[in-house]
Amino acid sequence: MDFGFTREEEAFRAEVLEFLTEFRGMNGYFHRGTDTAYGVRQVYRALGERGWLSLSWPEEFGGGGLSPAYEFILWDELAYARAARPPMGPGLVAKALMSHGTDEQRNRFLAGLRRGRINFCLGYSEPDAGSDLASVRTRARRDGRKYVVDGAKCWTSNAHWSDYIWLLCRTGAQDSRSRGLSVLIVPLDTPGVSVSPIPTLDGGRLNEVRFDGVRVPAANRVGAQDQGWQVVSSALAVERHVQFPPKRLRRDLHDVLAALEDAGVAGDPVVRRRMGQLAVRVTEVEALGLALLGEVISGAPSAVPAAYHKLAGTTLAQDIAHAGLEFGAQQALAVGTDTEFLWRQTILETIGGGTSEVMRGLIARQEFGLRA
Repeated sequence: MDFGFTREEEAFRAEVLEFLTEFRGMNGYFHRGTDTAYGVRQVYRALGERGWLSLSWPEEFGGGGLSPAYEFILWDELAYARAARPPMGPGLVAKALMSHGTDEQRNRFLAGLRRGRINFCLGYSEPDAGSDLASVRTRARRDGRKYVVDGAKCWTSNAHWSDYIWLLCRTGAQDSRSRGLSVLIVPLDTPGVSVSPIPTLDGGRLNEVRFDGVRVPAANRVGAQDQGWQVVSSALAVERHVQFPPKRLRRDLHDVLAALEDAGVAGDPVVRRRMGQLAVRVTEVEALGLALLGEVISGAPSAVPAAYHKLAGTTLAQDIAHAGLEFGAQQALAVGTDTEFLWRQTILETIGGGTSEVMRGLIARQEFGLRA
């Protein structure tokens, strides 16, 4: 297996590093208790101006037609710089529109997504349907040329500054599970939509989005009615390689090492042994990330490699942060320091994008053929 990048891909990495000189220190990857929405939007627009939000889009849709390796490099370096996470719009939403959208939908959204001027959030999880999306209860009832939507979504990232929500809702019977779901594009300024903050453990913000008789044009449905599961699944399959950039872990390790140096304990044999073990595990997760990238590039099924990668990466993120707490002296005790913040933040990583329990279940079912 070849884990290397081509000369052209490494040249692109150099371009990304030069680009990041303007945005280092912005902390758009984390929120740190402040609203960084303006800065993150500026990053997305700057990326869009360079054509970097559509690197792997087919050329027929205005993209670069490049390998997913370019996307991997871009978001890996942005993660190390703590600049921003991959936006949902140019990734999952755009690729779903290319596969399942109408010509009118593509004409309406793709140009703005490519330029970083339209922002989407994902309306998936609900109070009673966290990671079990087949249990979604938010209902969309067809009424002539519109759908009437009632229900609520929870833990929705960036809903307070997005333009649209990519809404997974139920159009079939409640017991239809994944066979009765549809995807609607809902402008967040539509009457009947309300967005409320949900404070998070790391001082950031998620949102509850409620729908009270919201009328959505049927032209905003993506794919056929009751076929939303296929729309969501196919889009997710081509985005797994950028969902948890492994270089974020290397930055975590470097930051904790720097804190331990400041605390005067980095030379302690026990500390050195632990940090050496964590450094080996960072390399292992980087290898898992590259293996996952290889699966995506080849078009092979990537759900299981993605689950392995996310489970290993988010568990390691917690272990790195915990080492900072264990050995970090004053830094570990002071609220608001990088060491203390990192521990609170990494707890959320094992929940977002599918909990660790869901990842283990997926691996057990698909890799080992186990059943509950």
